[in-house]
Amino acid sequence: MHVTDERAEGSGTAELRRRKEEARQGPDPDGTRKQHAKGKLTARERIDLLMDEGTFHEIEPLRRHRATGFGLEARRPYTDGVITGWGAVHGCKVFVYAHDFRIFGGALGEAHAEKIHKLMDLAAAAGAPLVSLNDGAGARIQEGVTALAGYGGIFRRNVRNSGVIPQISVMLGPSAGGAAYSPALSDFVFMVRSTSQMFVTGPDVVQAVTGERVSHDDLGGADVHGATSGVAHFVHDDEESCLEDVRFLLSLLPANNRSVPEHYPSGDPADRRTEALRDLVPEDPGRAYDVRDVVAEIADEAEFLEVHATWATNVVCALVRLDGHVTGIVANQPLSMAGALDIHAAEKAARFVQMCDAFSIPIVTLVDVPGFLPGVDQEHHGIIRHGAKLLYAYCNATVPRVSVVLRKAYGGAYIVMDSRSVGADLAYAWPGNEIAVMGAEGAANVIFRREITQSDSPDETRARLVKEYKQELMHPYYGAERGLVDDVIEPAETRAVLIASLAMLRAKHADLPVRKHGNPPL
Repeated sequence: MHVTDERAEGSGTAELRRRKEEARQGPDPDGTRKQHAKGKLTARERIDLLMDEGTFHEIEPLRRHRATGFGLEARRPYTDGVITGWGAVHGCKVFVYAHDFRIFGGALGEAHAEKIHKLMDLAAAAGAPLVSLNDGAGARIQEGVTALAGYGGIFRRNVRNSGVIPQISVMLGPSAGGAAYSPALSDFVFMVRSTSQMFVTGPDVVQAVTGERVSHDDLGGADVHGATSGVAHFVHDDEESCLEDVRFLLSLLPANNRSVPEHYPSGDPADRRTEALRDLVPEDPGRAYDVRDVVAEIADEAEFLEVHATWATNVVCALVRLDGHVTGIVANQPLSMAGALDIHAAEKAARFVQMCDAFSIPIVTLVDVPGFLPGVDQEHHGIIRHGAKLLYAYCNATVPRVSVVLRKAYGGAYIVMDSRSVGADLAYAWPGNEIAVMGAEGAANVIFRREITQSDSPDETRARLVKEYKQELMHPYYGAERGLVDDVIEPAETRAVLIASLAMLRAKHADLPVRKHGNPPL
């Protein structure tokens, strides 16, 4: 009896191992070679790069579809084209699903979708981030509307989990039609040049409807979405560097909205003086400089992760650590459009502020803004509505918020860039800052128009009145005298002041009005 049991157990174990090996290898013995020939890794290779070694636990590896018709009943591979499970990244729990392009081209069918639904529900229940490794051909046409309903279930869960757990979409292949909308609903989108594309309608449909001829990359490639549409937050040259940055991003995010990002003790002194800032930022408000150098100077070990680095470059959004604590940075970028706010910059910063607030990440705003970008195009495309998105995001944010005016802050853009009047907890300014309704030249031309035009020497009169206006309303202590600036600080004190301020605010609690939700200017 004992021998019979052993044989039965051995036979069962062998069968289990055979099936799992079949699931791991896939139905096409040549599938891995074909994937590599396209310059792409397999789904399992990608998971191995993402997860800490030996930590991945797969669920439903033996799942198979039950569809019939169009030859599907004869093709029932294990996993049904998607690998799902959980593991660890830097020791923290993370859930992942990865399309396996070797099986049905990674297309989504009923069983495929149900696996993803289950994983998304588990991630929400466990309170852990969700990463999707996307490399699929869209809905499985042979399964008809059932496949489309599967996408609906994914979208509904994306929205339900929004602001609850971090959701990261990594685009490693084509993503067309409905498949593009789950990434659009996530918190961050990564893309890889040459191999990943996203579009609602492909080049063939575009040509048939509009007559325009366009390549897959020109229509929806990584650089298009990184620099033009703003769909992609990060763009990489290869999958290895892409997945390494996904790991880095995960190290900067909390597990969920009830926790805070991991604190890592820093060897960079909290009271380190930032003497280099005196030279990095020119006193002349008309001279450009790279605000990313300022971010690097105040950050721990000069390290930061810039979000949307190639889109709306007139504003910089980045995640840094200050004394080991993750902090979001929003900064005007004088190198691009002189740092003026336009439609795209307002949207980019608003989205970033909203993300930081959802996941308990304090926000530091570095202000050097001449105003909103003027122009008929901006007005006609809704700069008022889009600018209000940033205003709404700041006003609605309850995390600790500290702003620093580096040089100038003019007009409505000053208010929008987290001024005291919209709820910044602490507002600082450097010596030489100019906070005003507009620049002195423009203000003098408006206020003293008649006096200047009637003068015997208009240029000399204008110069004198501009100087008087600056001395009266634009000196660095005007805002401090009226409580709109909490203190005027030396540039060299910036890092220490920010760290001390955020430490004081760490236990900040703010109550919002009881409501179902607000109605932001979408």
